[in-house]
Amino acid sequence: MQKYLDVTWWQETGLTILDGLIGWLTSPQFYAQIGAIVGCVIAAWFIARVLKRKVSWFAIAPEKDAPWFRIRQYVFALSDLLFPALCYVLLGFAVDIVQTTVGASWLVKIARGVSVIFLLYSAINRFITNPMLRTALLYIGIPVATLQVFEYLDETTAFLDGISMQAGNIRISLYFLLKAAIAGGFFFWLGSISNRTGQTAIRNQDALDRPTQELFAKLFQIALFAGIFILLLQVLGLDLTALAVLGGAIGVGIGFGLQQIASNFISGIILLIERTLTVGDYIELEDGRGGILSELNMRSTTLETYDGKEIMVPNEKFITTTFVNWTRDDPRQRYEIEFSVSYDTDIRKVPDLITAAVSKHPGVLQEPEKPDCELRGFGDSGINFGLEFWIKGIDDGKNKISSDLLFIVWETLRENNIAIPYPQREVRIIHDRPKLSIKKSTKS
Repeated sequence: MQKYLDVTWWQETGLTILDGLIGWLTSPQFYAQIGAIVGCVIAAWFIARVLKRKVSWFAIAPEKDAPWFRIRQYVFALSDLLFPALCYVLLGFAVDIVQTTVGASWLVKIARGVSVIFLLYSAINRFITNPMLRTALLYIGIPVATLQVFEYLDETTAFLDGISMQAGNIRISLYFLLKAAIAGGFFFWLGSISNRTGQTAIRNQDALDRPTQELFAKLFQIALFAGIFILLLQVLGLDLTALAVLGGAIGVGIGFGLQQIASNFISGIILLIERTLTVGDYIELEDGRGGILSELNMRSTTLETYDGKEIMVPNEKFITTTFVNWTRDDPRQRYEIEFSVSYDTDIRKVPDLITAAVSKHPGVLQEPEKPDCELRGFGDSGINFGLEFWIKGIDDGKNKISSDLLFIVWETLRENNIAIPYPQREVRIIHDRPKLSIKKSTKS
């Protein structure tokens, strides 16, 4: 410890290192390796340039109608890897040549390792289009590949594995946590892609009706993620008998704090099996909110409203509360609109005029009932009518077909000189009070 405090020792050590560095920098082996590296880089650049200029598949992006389009597309993409690949190949030859001639090649080996990293980096940027996967490969794959190329991966792994904590028979190290995070992220990212692809394939099976498609899609999702979870345990080296302990822990968690999650999950399975709800149904909740069912997930159901919003409803709500499924068995719905005419109208001809006019609208159905115009009552300002009509599907917030029919009613009444009354009030003066007369007093 005393020598580290001695300035003289530091000076002598620094001079020794400096002498060795100068000797190494001025040695023939150093210049030979530097020359080999520079020559390989220049040769790789020149050959890549010539290939891109002479070979049309490397130089020109193919048109979609060109022969061998797919193969030419991959070949053109590989043109960006020509330079790093040629550097790696030529530096491989240079290692043997320099080792044979000057007896040292470690600097060329370092350059070859750098060329491998450069090649991997170029391939990731060129071929990986998914942003998340590209980021993971750049910030995880590149460092791991660098350690492997320079033969430090085993030492780094041992160092990370040495940072650990022990709890009974369970040992958790930093290396295990990193491996679990990387493997878990990769498997569940792969699972999400497989899930979307599998569910799309199932929903495209026209031989199955819509409820059956949703049931099989949900069962596929459950089986897929269960398999991924078991595969992750195998990759991490965990014994599958640990699932018994994990199952007990999950059971305790359900008993204390996960009742709602388990209830929503089981409710979703029940809804799929009973086929009470299917994608595309118009659902009106107990509180009056409603929307088209767009997705039935493991925990919740998504209702898409006409104004672009999404209502996330826990699956349990459809089991324990009342809701209205407008379009489950029959998509046809009956609506009505109201209007008034003045008291001086011949009301006998109003129903025939209105029903004939609205029946021409393409959205109005003639089955199960034709449009019907009924007298509803006598109001303060006019005679009230109600028009009942059937349509297929849901009226878009009563602003779609109802709006069209209101225009038709208005135009029909005007064409037949039938007035829509304004609010009227009759004011009668029962009697006039005598005016107050004021007499001037006269002085006596």
